[in-house]
Amino acid sequence: MAGEMTILGSAILTLLLAGYLAQQYLPMPTPKVIGIDLGTTYCSVGVFHAGTGEVKVILDDDGHQSIPSIVSFTEDDIHVGYEGLELADSNPQNTIYDAKRFIGKIFTPEELKRECERYQFKVLYREGGAVYAIKTNETFAVTPEYIGSQLLLKLKKMAENYLDIPVSKAVISVPAEFDERQRNYTVRAANLAGLDILRVINEPTAAAMAYGLHKADVFNVLVVDLGGGTLDVSLLNKQGGMFLTRAMAGNNKLGGQDFNQRLLQYLYENIYATYGSLPSLKEEIHRLRQSVEAVKLNLTVHPSSWVRMPLTLPKQREEVQEERTHRESHFDQENRQEGSSGSQKVYFEAEISRKLFENLNEDLFQKILVPIERVLEEGHLEKDKVDEIVLVGGSTRIPRIRQVIRDYFSKEPNTSVDPDLAVVIGVAIQAGIMGGSWPLPVSAIEIPNRHLRKTNFN
Repeated sequence: MAGEMTILGSAILTLLLAGYLAQQYLPMPTPKVIGIDLGTTYCSVGVFHAGTGEVKVILDDDGHQSIPSIVSFTEDDIHVGYEGLELADSNPQNTIYDAKRFIGKIFTPEELKRECERYQFKVLYREGGAVYAIKTNETFAVTPEYIGSQLLLKLKKMAENYLDIPVSKAVISVPAEFDERQRNYTVRAANLAGLDILRVINEPTAAAMAYGLHKADVFNVLVVDLGGGTLDVSLLNKQGGMFLTRAMAGNNKLGGQDFNQRLLQYLYENIYATYGSLPSLKEEIHRLRQSVEAVKLNLTVHPSSWVRMPLTLPKQREEVQEERTHRESHFDQENRQEGSSGSQKVYFEAEISRKLFENLNEDLFQKILVPIERVLEEGHLEKDKVDEIVLVGGSTRIPRIRQVIRDYFSKEPNTSVDPDLAVVIGVAIQAGIMGGSWPLPVSAIEIPNRHLRKTNFN
């Protein structure tokens, strides 16, 4: 008996030693399953590397970790991501974004009409759903899942370029409130892109996994996901490796785009007060919007930032002509030209402080607390019983937003993971699990809650 135990012990030791040596000296197997975050505003793709246990968020050709969820149609091509974004102002009627809001969703004609009032592209009602009307050298319609498929195809190609192998299997995330139809249509979009979806995981669960909460000793987890266009708040219960979504609330018309719009409006008022007219060239309006986005990002780490750019404006009013000199201190007077149409070349600059940006948006920042309070109320939980507050989405980088949440809970939110990448990191971990990668992390199991509905505040 003792001899058998000795042999068994030696065999186990040999296996462990072989595994260690393999991990140290053999080449790591190439990941076969990718993780995809198909976001409303941005989307990204990642993989879990066996052996090291690290997640790699894959870059596009220009080094971006995420690409805009935008698809633009021209006569000769389909432009995806940043290429589509560049066409947003010059080709607005054929540039589609926010497709995730429509995918698999049932509308009445009246509901669809209200939803589409804020878009420059044309949305048509078809058999209870939405399609987009595209007019280039021909007129045709495309579905939201087709738009999704073009984004997923771009992410798939990025992954294939990085891994240097064909990719056909993926795990994908969806909002926790997506019903079965919306999930199925998301899977259909992936199938159109040549991807077999092994698992659909809720975005809050993916974010919790990115923060390592599937392995941590926590019970009540609040996920605040504030992106470019939407706010989603979820209350999760975790026991072992199982997650249950207890309550959801949000605002599908609140996000970084709204903060940008407040600052853009302020700049328009500043330009008009100084020059008596507003920019009308699409290229300059596009650059001004880009400057606003850059200022917002700079203000997350700096107390102030500048907008500086040349503008072509209609001829100014006489009463403001004398007031502009101090605004053009860095602009050569001889470079200001007046065209045949009465336009003028000016150099606009404005310093934006973090305090000014916060004042412009303070009422919007306070709105973040509304769905948080509703989630706690519906989850029958006092705010001091929340074990972990997880921030997801690029807009949660804004210092004032973090302060609002910190003051409400009298507790620091968890900011240890890049909020832009939390979902894709979690999805990539789950993809690694589905692909059998080692070392195997603890898998998160979601407990379906069929009766749960998201409360939206607009």
